[in-house]
Amino acid sequence: MARVKRAIHGWLVLDKPVGLSSAQAVGRARWLTGAAKAGHAGTLDPAASGVLPIAFGEATKTVGHAVDVAKSYRFSVRWGEARDTDDVEGRVIARSAHVPEAHAITAALDRFRGEIEQVPPVYSAVKVEGQRAYARARRNEEVTLAARPVRVDALELIRAAGRCAEFRLDCGKGTYVRAIARDLAEALGTVGYVTQLRRTRVGPFGESDAISLENLEELVHSSPLTEQLLPVEAALVDIPALALTDTQAEHLRHGRVVCVEHIGDGPVCAMASGRPVALAEVANGEARPVRVFNL
Repeated sequence: MARVKRAIHGWLVLDKPVGLSSAQAVGRARWLTGAAKAGHAGTLDPAASGVLPIAFGEATKTVGHAVDVAKSYRFSVRWGEARDTDDVEGRVIARSAHVPEAHAITAALDRFRGEIEQVPPVYSAVKVEGQRAYARARRNEEVTLAARPVRVDALELIRAAGRCAEFRLDCGKGTYVRAIARDLAEALGTVGYVTQLRRTRVGPFGESDAISLENLEELVHSSPLTEQLLPVEAALVDIPALALTDTQAEHLRHGRVVCVEHIGDGPVCAMASGRPVALAEVANGEARPVRVFNL
């Protein structure tokens, strides 16, 4: 018997386990909840775990905003081996006997903070001539990727013990943790790869909000899912809220321009009666709808 799809709107913060792709994790969460529509903000590799925000229903209209936010990670690096994927899933391609001391690691971190240039890993989703880099790498084709600017807000050594070191990272969109590990090892005169990677935050969504797939399965059978859902506008906390009258809200829902006062130009989350109406853009005292929510 076909599973009945439900009109669910809001954000669910999943604690993605190691071994599942982000798409597989979203598919499992969607099947468990019966949600008619779902998407996610910020892909995690199968070898990584942690915060994977999943948008249901009308919340999918805010995914484009959610993927642009800052993210936080904890990760571990093993010195002395390089792997072609820059993580545990790859094959060994180089070795080094040099193991950096904690003081040397700490001293090298400065060059990886702020606005830096970074070459993405060969096994990444970056497109090369219309194809994903990882797809070409798996066919043993030569892959050359250009450096691109990324932002690192914080990078700290948590502990170092022998060939292993653990770090904390806050960064902007498009930053590859595997590339930081690879390049840091090179700067320290050795080679290295990521052994463990856990994402702890995506914008406003943190570990304290997250639920495992096992707990989600229990939840949907024992209590209302709404207790775990965050509102549609949860991904929009970094843009101003624009309070509208019911009449203004109706105009915006029908694509009309609304005159507003006392708010600057830029994106806003238009609200009425405590509910989101639309993502809108304000310019010269006028609000124009960009994405209208059908709630």
